Amino acid sequence: MVKFLKVTNAPVTGQLININGIKAVGTASETAATVTVDYVDGTTTTITTSDAQVGSDVYLAIVNAAEAALATSWTRPYYELQLPKAVTSIVNA
Repeated sequence: MVKFLKVTNAPVTGQLININGIKAVGTASETAATVTVDYVDGTTTTITTSDAQVGSDVYLAIVNAAEAALATSWTRPYYELQLPKAVTSIVNA
């Protein structure tokens, strides 16, 4: 079963981020306004926030939520997450 993070404060209500096949989660710095999720299939999801992170708070929220979601029952395909900063876009490419 595929699992997702459901970002409740994204511009598209309830936008999902796939957490299966994650290779790496990264951010350029602890104050960058973007966090990337790289997948083994070569695609990347980029999460952009309206404000800069503080101490990598958005990055840490995504990493911790992915870990918590994968620890939940497989009967729950998504795990709700509200990021500490307002999200301006989530793009998968």
